[in-house]
Amino acid sequence: MMAPETVVTVDHNKPAAAPPPQGGALDWIKINVDYFKTPPGLLKIIQLILGILCMGLGSPWYSTWFVFVAVTSFITTLMWSFVYLLSIREALKLPINWVLSELISTALETVMYLLAFIVLFAATGTYYGPRYGSNVAAAVFGIFNTIAYGASSFLLFREHRASSTATQAA
Repeated sequence: MMAPETVVTVDHNKPAAAPPPQGGALDWIKINVDYFKTPPGLLKIIQLILGILCMGLGSPWYSTWFVFVAVTSFITTLMWSFVYLLSIREALKLPINWVLSELISTALETVMYLLAFIVLFAATGTYYGPRYGSNVAAAVFGIFNTIAYGASSFLLFREHRASSTATQAA
């Protein structure tokens, strides 16, 4: 009986197979700190800082609407900041118009802050005392945050308009 033969052919010109991907399920996350060096990123940082001041100075017993607006806007802005910081827009391949979504959110926050600081000024205008001084300060920071959200809305509107005209031209 003869022993079976085994023939091995080696092709030295073929590239080696790609190694299996290393890491885990979070490979898609790419930290993007450079976004916060742009005007929209700087405005988000300003909004978060002013939001902390508004939440800290607004008395929840006297200005429930103002504190609600400050907390809601802070959480929403923090979420959008993480979307940009972790490059989630680029990682998720979902049919979402991210710019329009953020524009609607930011414009709504602008209007809410506008109403909130007016209501807070009107409520504290009839009373004055040591308890109400922090509410007046909160309303002033609310004015600054309204301006910051308005500027963000303007930049997002310009970006949305530019992207929609570019889509129509293509």
